[in-house]
Amino acid sequence: MQIVVTVSEFFNTTWQEANCANCLTNNSEGLSDNTEYFLSLFNKTLACFEHNLQGRTHSLPPPKNYSEVCRNCIDAYRNLSTVYTEMQKRNGLENKAEPGTHLCIDVEDAMNITRKLWSRTFNCSVTCSDTVSVVAVSVFILFLPVVFYLSSFLHSEQKKRKLILRKFPPTFTYLVNSLSLGRLRLRSSECSVAALIYAQDPVHSIQHHKVGKNRDLF
Repeated sequence: MQIVVTVSEFFNTTWQEANCANCLTNNSEGLSDNTEYFLSLFNKTLACFEHNLQGRTHSLPPPKNYSEVCRNCIDAYRNLSTVYTEMQKRNGLENKAEPGTHLCIDVEDAMNITRKLWSRTFNCSVTCSDTVSVVAVSVFILFLPVVFYLSSFLHSEQKKRKLILRKFPPTFTYLVNSLSLGRLRLRSSECSVAALIYAQDPVHSIQHHKVGKNRDLF
């Protein structure tokens, strides 16, 4: 009797941990529509793999022939992956209050097998449409410091100042020279007058010169 109880508990625990009820209908009489549709896509994907392997089931073809599998079966793999993602989202919305819930083990096991064959065995990869934009943004961010330092260096470089000589018209030069010559003549005439006065009356001129100095002091 103890053995029957142990076996019953084992099957009940396995049933709950594998979440087998998630693959069945509400009354648990058969597979749900989503599960049947997923398994049908899974079988089509495996059939595509086998067909493009040219019937070599015992030994895998060389890596150069894997490109046929990747090219011919990419649509089947994408459809299977899309349905699996939608089932995961739907299951997460229905079981928000129960953390850690997952799809039934049969669906998850089928998807894991398909992904391992696709990525590891056949070395196929689905190109991401955002790859180009991500690379462009990364390159732009990497070049930002270079552009910043280069612009700082160019702006901080001191420019040599050039002395610009002003060019005056000939009439202006002639006027300046005339004024300079007039001043020289005026000074020479003043000196001549002073010498003449000194020659005529030396004493009076000396006294007059001292008085002028005293006035300057005051």
